[in-house]
Amino acid sequence: MRAFGQTVRRALGAMALLGAAALPGLAQAQQAPANTLDAIRARGALICGVNTGLAGFAQPDSQGVWRGFDIDYCRSIAAAIFGDASKVRYVPTTAQSRFTALQSGEVDVLFRNTTWTLSRDTSLGLDFPAVNFYDGQGFMVKRTAGVSSASQLNGATICVQPGTTTEQNLTDWARANRIQFTPVVIERLEEVVAAYVAGRCDAYTTDASGLAATRSAQPTPADHVILPEVISKEPLGPAVRQGDARFADIVRWSHFAMLVAEELNITAATADQALASDQRPEALRLLGKTGDLGKMLGLDNAWALHVIKAVGNYGEVFARHLAPIGLQRARSPNAMYTQGGLQYAPPFR
Repeated sequence: MRAFGQTVRRALGAMALLGAAALPGLAQAQQAPANTLDAIRARGALICGVNTGLAGFAQPDSQGVWRGFDIDYCRSIAAAIFGDASKVRYVPTTAQSRFTALQSGEVDVLFRNTTWTLSRDTSLGLDFPAVNFYDGQGFMVKRTAGVSSASQLNGATICVQPGTTTEQNLTDWARANRIQFTPVVIERLEEVVAAYVAGRCDAYTTDASGLAATRSAQPTPADHVILPEVISKEPLGPAVRQGDARFADIVRWSHFAMLVAEELNITAATADQALASDQRPEALRLLGKTGDLGKMLGLDNAWALHVIKAVGNYGEVFARHLAPIGLQRARSPNAMYTQGGLQYAPPFR
């Protein structure tokens, strides 16, 4: 029980620290651009806050080029604004620094596998325009441990990052299930993964997508087992500063454009052909051939066409970056609503 008590105190301390850190961040937010779109245009590039390195989501390749699911979302916003997906700069942020970076104006938008929660939505001066990946927290252990269920983790040491919903979820789950554990709390992702691999902890906990990413990056992925339990809801998506509805709309509807493109079976490769020949009214509005939807966002009417040509539809982005690390859409919340999932876009009209 002593270890469990220490865990509770650590979690409460981390929450208090986050709350205290939020206050100067909110003060700094007063210095952030009031009109994000104008600031981006004047600068000539979008500044996107991303992970320090997470396979499938945001990671530089051997040439230093950033690639991943979140990276393509950054590129989609640049394409919507400039018609050029390359006009974006990436700022790596840790779990604890990400919100301050956004509040202070260091970045324009945060695409960093971040969970939308009530407290973050209301107390940090942020807005969450959309959910682009539905996730949940899980546990990973080494196959040699012989563990097949999280219920067997009583007395285990568990690696976790501070300043995350993961840390609080772990405490809540342990209390509800009368599980005692010893936390190994490490801030930087690469260091917490190294600690797990080196055996400093019996299990590693984070979002299931993060576990899949970490497992895929190991020399022998099969040596690591993601346990079946999912202990939380983790709706992941972009975050922007409160008080700039126009920019929030651009981020929101760029995601919806990718979903509607998938519904209409319009891909990066077929977008120009669809523009020339598609007669479906929603497709014509989406691609900017009819109507003034772009102007309503303060953009060119071809903004969604630029997004689709740059990164493809939602299914293409998912297949390109997340399927290779073992994440599947079938029978998951990330499937389209027409296939039993939760991904659903309002009408383009």
